[in-house]
Amino acid sequence: MTALITRDELRAEIDAGTVTVVDALGGEYWAKQHLPGAVPLVEADVAARAADLLPDRNARIAVYCTNPSCPNSQAVATALTGLGYTDVRKYREGIEDWTGAGLPTESA
Repeated sequence: MTALITRDELRAEIDAGTVTVVDALGGEYWAKQHLPGAVPLVEADVAARAADLLPDRNARIAVYCTNPSCPNSQAVATALTGLGYTDVRKYREGIEDWTGAGLPTESA
């Protein structure tokens, strides 16, 4: 099971620039609204795009999707771990929790 990261931990790491945030919803969802600096990466594209988007396999990565019932973040986290990424965490509560707390988002 992928280690979890809390909203407060993620916010601190985003502010410090010590994490790469991955939006596991991708596409129009990412374009409409995503966490600051998040890159879009869905499970089907991990094998083909991970090396370009995430060149450092030892960097801290936080993956999120919509909310705890959304399986996308776990699927992407598992795929990244399978490719040898060593510090992958999941923000289980997702963008609904982030926006519900009034935190900033970006759009494409």
